[in-house]
Amino acid sequence: TVIRAAILIQKWYRLTVARLEMRRRYSLSIFQSIEYADEQDQLQLSNFFTFMLDHCTHPESVSQIFTSPSAPQVEDEGLCLTEFEKKIDVPDSYYGPRLSFPLTVEDANALLHAFRNEQLLHARYVLQLLSETRRVLKEMPNITHLSTSYSKEITVCGDLHGNLDDLLLIFYKNGLPSEQNRYVFNGDFVDRGKNSMEILIILFAFLLIYPNDLHLNRGNHEDYIMNLRYGFTKEVSKKYKDHWKQILCLLRDVFSWLPLATIIDSKVLILHGGISDTTDLDFLNALERNKVRDHIHVGVVLFSFKNFAVQILDILWSDPRSQNGCTPNKSRGGGCYFGPDVTAKLFERYNLKMLIRSHEFKPEGYEISHDGKVITIFSASNYYEEGSNRGAYIKLNAELIPRFVQYQVSRHTRRQNLRERVGTIESSALKSLREKIYAHRSELTSAFAQYDVNGTGRISVNDWAAAMESVLQLELPWRMLRSQLAQMNPDGEVDFMSCFYDSKMGQPIKEAQPALVETLCRYRKDLEIIFNIIDKDHSGLISLEEFSQTWRLFTSHLGIDVQDDSIDKLVLSIDYNKDGHIDFNEFLEAFHVVHRLEKKAN
Repeated sequence: TVIRAAILIQKWYRLTVARLEMRRRYSLSIFQSIEYADEQDQLQLSNFFTFMLDHCTHPESVSQIFTSPSAPQVEDEGLCLTEFEKKIDVPDSYYGPRLSFPLTVEDANALLHAFRNEQLLHARYVLQLLSETRRVLKEMPNITHLSTSYSKEITVCGDLHGNLDDLLLIFYKNGLPSEQNRYVFNGDFVDRGKNSMEILIILFAFLLIYPNDLHLNRGNHEDYIMNLRYGFTKEVSKKYKDHWKQILCLLRDVFSWLPLATIIDSKVLILHGGISDTTDLDFLNALERNKVRDHIHVGVVLFSFKNFAVQILDILWSDPRSQNGCTPNKSRGGGCYFGPDVTAKLFERYNLKMLIRSHEFKPEGYEISHDGKVITIFSASNYYEEGSNRGAYIKLNAELIPRFVQYQVSRHTRRQNLRERVGTIESSALKSLREKIYAHRSELTSAFAQYDVNGTGRISVNDWAAAMESVLQLELPWRMLRSQLAQMNPDGEVDFMSCFYDSKMGQPIKEAQPALVETLCRYRKDLEIIFNIIDKDHSGLISLEEFSQTWRLFTSHLGIDVQDDSIDKLVLSIDYNKDGHIDFNEFLEAFHVVHRLEKKAN
């Protein structure tokens, strides 16, 4: 009896764990599919900029978007330090770190201490630090060559995405950068997380102190347009209200000077995204990297020297896959998928042994592919949600044998059990998916209706799943997700309109027609970026004429059928003081999805 009971308990436990693992995996699939769909939207937005240049009434004003003035250039850039000191006062009430240049290890420790206590570095020191960082980066090659003979090991870190706790934990576990403890940080320092600025300050400070021992590669998020979409621009504007324009302007220049790759012992290639069948390291090493200041994602469109742009695009956006060949990366909308044969060909040409890349979420923080030749390292733990993944870094010794160190930051005083962690991840993933579903309500309703020939409002599970995939194209297990997204009647048919029961618009505006509301909801992020770029003085206001012209170009480019008079009426209704301008951020905030259950809880 005891043995039977033990076997039953063991079976029950294994079944429970298997179900939780299944929920965890489909939740992570939802997050990743939506993330990649958002990156496809970014490409579509990039194509729109070209469309603007071709169709705008005043193309010269649009072209200025892409040739906006860079940070001030000074004959002797060392003068920038004293210039900022003269122009920006640091009040006695400021209790944060006070930097003096050249920086010392004590300055870096002071920064770490301040950021642990959620203090801000004063804008004067930020600008001085960025100016010095640019000066140092300009002296560095496109591809940095390192040797393990100078130290026992080299540590390679992947995406951090604004997660300061991960960086602090890496330094706690692995030690601070020094001549004996060298690091390579492989891009995507910013966006998504809330402490991108602090991460940059720390990394740039150690770069200035140890320029031969801490190395930075550029990622696809070290880019002005990406920062507008994924949060870094907002972070800087909130933290540095008086000097954020100067800081972003200087950062734009700093990003353009970040090296593109690192090679260790002539055998290990480290770059952010990946490679393609046209990757030419000699070409990459010779080009003027600062010429690609922004818009890396759309280099093919915006730059006439296409080979230049494609090469950069590929190394920052590509992903490995198990099948041979090199094909366009349709999931992300940029870069390519490269197979083991592409890796082997590049290794043979340059006598390489290993490729370390980042750029891609991995549940365990790393993944090995292409028969051990390609390693993906991802250092942002809890990337999608608390408990969603571990972070990791690589230790490379003189024999170039990788050792992986995993970790996971926890903000809970009590460690969550597996069921609680999976529940949190699943809830957040489904919330994001419901927003996506609501934003495509009209298309989904039409797709459902094609299967509902008798107009019953109900269709089979197979038909429901087919309709969902045909519209959303997220490659998700829709049949498995059905119970979380739509109701089923006793006959086993899906009430397809129940997909939309849990969501609604945040602040319905009576002047907006339903079709217009859905369009604004779906393209809210894109429009926010476009209007922020048009808003040259960063006032948050644009004229009604600019708004209307941009809207017509945008809907024309996407082939959206929305009556012009409906948007005109809507815009006029929110020009509250009748001065011919609107606050576009406030306007777009009205078109976000609210979850009904959340609203009741609040």
